[in-house]
Amino acid sequence: MPHLERRRLVALALASLTMGACGLHDAHAESRPLKILVGFPAGGGTDAIARVLAERLKDELGVPVIVENKPGAGGQLAAQALKAATPDGRTLFISHDHTISVLPLVSKSPGFDPAKDFVPVAGFASFVNGFAVSPGTSARSLAEYAAWVKTAGQGKGVVGVPAPASTPEFMVKLLGGHYRLDLVPAPYRGSAPMLADMLGNQIAAGVGSVPDFIEAHRAGRIRLLAVGGNPRQVTLPDVPTLAELGLTGFDALPYYGFFAPAETPKAALDSFTSALARVIVQPEVKARLTSLGLVVEFMDAAALAAREQAYARTWAEIIRKSGFQPL
Repeated sequence: MPHLERRRLVALALASLTMGACGLHDAHAESRPLKILVGFPAGGGTDAIARVLAERLKDELGVPVIVENKPGAGGQLAAQALKAATPDGRTLFISHDHTISVLPLVSKSPGFDPAKDFVPVAGFASFVNGFAVSPGTSARSLAEYAAWVKTAGQGKGVVGVPAPASTPEFMVKLLGGHYRLDLVPAPYRGSAPMLADMLGNQIAAGVGSVPDFIEAHRAGRIRLLAVGGNPRQVTLPDVPTLAELGLTGFDALPYYGFFAPAETPKAALDSFTSALARVIVQPEVKARLTSLGLVVEFMDAAALAAREQAYARTWAEIIRKSGFQPL
């Protein structure tokens, strides 16, 4: 056999072996468990949503889907863990607006830059924030709450928020200005401990996401007095919007989405994106997410990126006007 012909055959054989090895590597990567990072404690709204999705995603993907809670600093620890993760599509971060859009605006050194360190994968819902009072507070409306603070607290009240320098904290300040009250935000490490203190009447009121509050509200254990967005929420038809009460600037809807480490190949995320799109339209899943106060809507990577950037612009202006200085 001529020398050149032998070399050509050897090259073809090596190429075939390489392609086979790559195929085995890809198959191995696809068979490994998928980890979803949650930046808040177990028992909160984000955790509940992650577990609803994980249960169905494992069936769609055919691999275990693990929810890993890394609470602290408003999701900052989970975001830093995502930044450090291998960009192979097997570690994702489920996040709402606070960690991705707001935290970089209020922190000098969050330890990550969403634009450089993450890639959007897909979004799946919108929601609103709400103002709620504990069972020991007699108020049935925001006006009654304001009157109660003026009487019982001599114009000063403490309102829980799930994270420092979060949109709920700025909402507390805006509400205080509107009603001419000295409302002091009390930051927690997530919504679950805040809600526990509200249920125990350790704190009279709180601002957080509707998914965090809605089940306790339905059970009559707390009372949602107002929510953001416009029009009223389908799941809360009797709760007025802040716009109805004369408070503007709360129309931009927070979002939920998944993010991956930068440089994660799109091909490594395609199967997850397709699976998520199928899961959220399953009647039982959609009904469960809706019951948690979400408006289910699929957003591909480009749509999620556009949504995140628009939300960040809106809140950058609100934060600037508030005079807040990054910490």
